[in-house]
Formats: sequence, C-alpha cells, structure tokens
Amino acid sequence: MTWWVMRPWFVLALVCACGAAPANRAGTDVPAAPGKADGAFAVTGAKGWYLAGNALTPGDDRLSIAIRGDASVVDVWLDQRFAGEARATSSGFAFDLDLDGVAIGEHQLLLAADGANIAFAEVRFHKSHPLYVAVSNDWDDPDNGDPMLERQERLHARHPELVITHFVGPYTFTDPSVSATRRQFLVDWVTGMARDHGDEIGLHVHPWCNFVRSAGVTCRTSPSFAKATDTTGYTVILASYTKPELEKLFRHATTLFQANGLPRPTSFRAGGWTASVDVLEALSVAGHVTDSSGCNWARIEEWENHPGADLFPWNREHWSSIDDTSQPYYPSADDLQADAAPHLPILEVPDNGALVDYVSAAEMIAMFRANFPGGDALAEPRVYAIGYHPPNFSEAFFQRMDGALTEIDRHLAAAGTGPVVYARMSELTKAFPRP
Repeated sequence: MTWWVMRPWFVLALVCACGAAPANRAGTDVPAAPGKADGAFAVTGAKGWYLAGNALTPGDDRLSIAIRGDASVVDVWLDQRFAGEARATSSGFAFDLDLDGVAIGEHQLLLAADGANIAFAEVRFHKSHPLYVAVSNDWDDPDNGDPMLERQERLHARHPELVITHFVGPYTFTDPSVSATRRQFLVDWVTGMARDHGDEIGLHVHPWCNFVRSAGVTCRTSPSFAKATDTTGYTVILASYTKPELEKLFRHATTLFQANGLPRPTSFRAGGWTASVDVLEALSVAGHVTDSSGCNWARIEEWENHPGADLFPWNREHWSSIDDTSQPYYPSADDLQADAAPHLPILEVPDNGALVDYVSAAEMIAMFRANFPGGDALAEPRVYAIGYHPPNFSEAFFQRMDGALTEIDRHLAAAGTGPVVYARMSELTKAFPRP
C-alpha cells in the first residue's frame, strides 16, 4: 500500500486497557485474517493513528472499540498474540487496549467469535510520534494590505486545526508612513488571530533604518544581500551588526511590542535568514527560546543568478547543512550549524519547507512527504516548517499554501488519520528539550 492511500479500516478505533499482551490462549490458535469483514458484526471506535505523547502533545493512552454481533465470546489478538476477551455490554461487546506498552509502528488486531479459526474483523492502526507542522509568516514591511490579511483569515477558515506563528516586524511602530490608526488596526488584527485561533506572535527583523535608529543604534547600509548598498537598511545582513547592537535591537523590539499591546515575543526569524551565533546569543538575552532562521537554501534558487545579490550564496555558505528534512537542534556557541556542546539556549527550527514565494504547492507536498517517509509511523517527533510573506501574499500564493495545507490536513492526528499536529514555534521547545 502506498502511504497516501487510506484503507477502509482506518475509520475504526481501538485502545488497550490491559497492559502487556498475554500469551495466546492455551489450546487456541491465532485466527486467520478475514478475506473481508463479516457483515454479521459491526466494529466501531477505532482510529487509524494514535500518538505517543511528549511534554507538548498528550499521547493516546487507550484504544477502545465497540462490537455488535451475535456471539457468546469475542477474543482479540494483537499482532498475533492473544490480547484478551472483549467484555460483554448491554449492546454487544467492548474492548480496551492500553497503548502505553505498544511499540511505535503499524499493528494488527484480529477479532474472533466463539473460538472461530477465522476472525470476523481485522483492524490495523499506527502508533507514532507527532509530525509537527509549523506555519509562519514574515512581516518584511511595516504594513500588510487588507487583501493579504483577508487571505490569512481564509486559511484559518479552510483549515480549522491550523495555528500560525506571525513573525511581526517592529518597524510597524517606527515607520512614519504608517499612521497611528493603521498601527492599531494591525495590532488588533494580529492579537485577534492569537485570541481566536491560538496563533503565536513572534518577532521578525529586517534592520530598517527607522527601527535601528529608534533603538539608539547606527544604521548600516551595507553589506546588503540584494545590492551594493541599501540606504533604507531593509536588505542589510542582520548578522553584520555586533552582539551589543543586536541586544539593543531585540530589547527595543520587545519594548515596542509591549508598549503597543503585543506580548513579549519568544520566537524569531532573521530577515533574509541572515542569523549568526551573535544573533542567537542576543536573542536568548532578550528571552527568546526559538529561532527559525535556518534556511533551506537550495529552495531559494531564484536568487542564485540575481545580479549583484548575495542572498543565495550567503545562505548556501552559512546554512550549508540545511535541507528539506533538517530537524530542530540546539546550535553550538562555536558553530551555528553544529548540534554540539557548548549549546546555545535557543532551539533552532530550520525553515526546511522554505516560503511560498519560492516553492509550489507540489513542492511543499513533496517536502512534507519527505518528512513523513512512506507514510509510516515516526520513531521520534519531527517538524515540517513552511510559510509566506504577508506583504506579498497574493491570491496565487494563497492557492499554493491552501493546496499544501489541504494535503497536510488529510493526515491530522486530531482526526485519527495521521500524525500531523499544527504547532507554534515557541512551544516546540517542549517536544525538543535542551540537551
């Protein structure tokens, strides 16, 4: 079976309340699997997927099924071992399975009536660690147009389990072209997204001069990742600022957020993904716990031959190890790409799915599948990160995101059809604790 095909028995649901499976009932052979389910019996309640829990996501501790049909005794086997008798109820039988001792992987339940040598039903299920999908956006500009805001609202409407991390730019509060009324509107909008959908409000910094100067730092106009110089500061490489300067910038961003009614941010992405060890150290001083600047550089190939632009080669050099399946880690203070001591106290969540500007829906789906290989149960938690820029979130980009999320939604843990759990960036530290 290919992983994206859903078998009919995935609509069933089971749970184990009996601890370790006992040996086969003495004198009773394991029944053969039925060629097809026996129509005289109905089995309900099982899901196709159950999660192994962690500090972020509660696990599924039980699998429970109800059985209707004419029988005196219903025996249940788990993976060819006798698991126990279903208990009689007023409407038939019920069986509970304690999943705590069930291994990660695909499993089979066989149900047989009155000692029959052919089961009347077979139920298959997976036990898996979660596949976290982290959807984020980068506020590159001080303002985001109303049509772009509406499209994000539409994403939530079409994907009810979705949560988004909004990497908000502090220049919204320092750019003189944005009126006080508009600033308040944007604050109300993003806090409404957090209130109504559980979204996170993080921080995104391009070193726009109006913001940098307001923090008491001299604005640089080079090196730029897009051209020789940039008098606005927008495309200047964030890592070109010193650690003391970065500490001032991040401290000032927090002050601006809180003064304008936003919460203290604890997640971050650098403009152009241009982070460094100094950037992450300064972030940790400011109270951030998660960074998502690790760039899947091969996916931004549009910049590779852009005249005078260094964005592609800069990311290729500084994030050379990041690809479609890179996973969260705590970087070394000696090497941003190394998961080695001495570790920085901030979780790096690579932007392994890139942003919608650079990848199609088909490419996003292919990367999702690469992080969910074979559609099989996951031996450990994994993360797939994708996102977009609100300032240019066009209808075409909406269609790309919507197409990718539609496929991802087919594998939601909440529906019992896969291991997918949408997650906010900062909370991923619970699933990936510091070493």
